[in-house]
Amino acid sequence: MDTKTIKINRRSANITEGKSRAPNRSMYYGMGYDEGDFGKPMIGVANGHSTITPCNSGLQKLADAAVAAIEAAGGNAQIFGTPTISDGMAMGTEGMKYSLVSREVISDCIETCVQGQWMDGVLVVGGCDKNMPGGMMGMLRANVPAIYVYGGTILPGRYKGQDLNIVSVFEAVGENAAGKLSDEDLHQIEKRAIPGTGSCGGMYTANTMSSAFEALGLSLPYSSTMANPHDEKMNSAQESAKVLIEAVKKDIKPRDIVTKKSLENAVAVIMATGGSTNAVLHFLAIAHAAQVEWTIDDFERVRRKVPVLCDLKPSGKYLAVDLHNAGGIPQVMKTLLAAGLLHGDCLTITGKTIAETLQDIPDVPRADQDVIRPITNPMYAEGHLAVLKGNLSPEGAVAKITGLKNPVITGPARVFDDEQSALKAILDGKIKAGDVMVLRYLGPKGGPGMPEMLAPTGALIGAGLGESVGLITDGRFSGGTWGMVVGHVAPEAAAGGNIAFVHEGDSITIDARQLLLQLNIDDATLAQRKVGWTPPAPRYTRGVQAKFAFNASSASKGAVLDDY
Repeated sequence: MDTKTIKINRRSANITEGKSRAPNRSMYYGMGYDEGDFGKPMIGVANGHSTITPCNSGLQKLADAAVAAIEAAGGNAQIFGTPTISDGMAMGTEGMKYSLVSREVISDCIETCVQGQWMDGVLVVGGCDKNMPGGMMGMLRANVPAIYVYGGTILPGRYKGQDLNIVSVFEAVGENAAGKLSDEDLHQIEKRAIPGTGSCGGMYTANTMSSAFEALGLSLPYSSTMANPHDEKMNSAQESAKVLIEAVKKDIKPRDIVTKKSLENAVAVIMATGGSTNAVLHFLAIAHAAQVEWTIDDFERVRRKVPVLCDLKPSGKYLAVDLHNAGGIPQVMKTLLAAGLLHGDCLTITGKTIAETLQDIPDVPRADQDVIRPITNPMYAEGHLAVLKGNLSPEGAVAKITGLKNPVITGPARVFDDEQSALKAILDGKIKAGDVMVLRYLGPKGGPGMPEMLAPTGALIGAGLGESVGLITDGRFSGGTWGMVVGHVAPEAAAGGNIAFVHEGDSITIDARQLLLQLNIDDATLAQRKVGWTPPAPRYTRGVQAKFAFNASSASKGAVLDDY
């Protein structure tokens, strides 16, 4: 019998005629395939739809639109699911420790399905924060032609003439505890802040990552700031599917696109838009998946040359929908490109370069809006995500330094080994102006899972202490956080980092101007405190949290699980 290999598609499992052919093809026949389908590319659709969170509850229509467009363009769509954890819902609970873990689960799902089924390409649809880096990491690991379809941002809620978003609720809790907001107003803000589907509306983590993916070249122009309820979001999903089929034909793969220069473009846009501190952690992990050399110090290098151009929440005025109406990420990118702050020769998934993609965009933002500033009149002359080092963070820590009148504080340490006791201290009025809160054992291993601290930071803002109280942690912050806060302190407490040896009342300095995070005690005293220290017992000894804690690298390396 002739046993020559026949191709079913471009990444077929080399199904052969003879004994192995019938059983393998039979599986496809069982799903309704016919003979003509075996010459078409098999395109995975990684669908993050769920009813867990508004961020993802509007994704099914986008996945459906993408499937229809794939099939119309001559591909076979193979749909599989990816999970999500809602940061907004899990915040302040034990569930928040599963958020960063979900990034790894999502990337594992995509790599496993694409490689296990030998797909020719993959379109990833996601909404909530960890859908974004998890999807990108999976795309890069599999390294078949791929495109990211962001689920879209939410529209603002309204109450008493003010726009609302998810951070409004956390800050309202602090205002209510401080006696500045009535119980009824708090209730109404809770009810109205989330009016429908879409991801959190400011330049928080989801919108930061979507904007960066557009700059990276793996999402379509304008797609990162569209609102989920709007028809243009579904149209963009259809167009993304068509572009992906062409990328399969041209064999344009993610690692052709994600290079050191394109990472610089993505980080430049993160700085220009005032994006989330989480972008530092996630882009370290994305670079690792792409096998591109990129360190935490590269963020500081880009920060020093790229100004903040956009007046966006949390430290600014506007939401992502306002940025979209003002010209979106293409206008931000063209402003940077015209100033020599972007690499125009980087490839995108469309086959065009960044410069070709932006050629019809004006060099200067429209004069009838003030969301995007011209390069000659930025919000801030340098980027906002500063990497601080010192004896408390020899590997680096991340601070968002915009929106502060004075980014320097020296004060007594108020030490907490968990988030809940820190939040209670704020709500009980025990934290005073000039204090420096230390929240530790919340890193990748110690949390485990490096939870976000939006509840304490939101409470500080609500209590009017956002600029007068410092807060440092080896955990993370929500993209909605602002204030005198420093996260990702590395090494973390559970790994024996110096943050573990801070005592109540110690003097700590946070100085964003000198990029310093310092425990003001002498080396001999610090060394004495370390004598006899042993790491605490693991909080989890089985299951996904135990596996994450055992394998997680330092936050300064992206908290990835495969840095062997």
